[in-house]
Amino acid sequence: MQIRPEEITQILKTQLKDFDKKLDISETGSVISVGDGVAKIYGLEKAMAGELVDFGSGVFGMILNLETDAVGVAILGDESAIK
Repeated sequence: MQIRPEEITQILKTQLKDFDKKLDISETGSVISVGDGVAKIYGLEKAMAGELVDFGSGVFGMILNLETDAVGVAILGDESAIK
């Protein structure tokens, strides 16, 4: 059996054409405190260090600190918009 590049290319094109990206928001947390560019958030049990957090006000943050009951998030923007 010989591998034909044309056949593989056609299969890949078909699969990529039908690929549908979906956004699944599975966790929502509560901001406990904000100060000095860091937000403490409760309720993100499945969070991992390095993940991005959307505060819903056009401001994002990066999870840096995982604690047992909360996560510490470095705020990447204006912290005054976070409630």
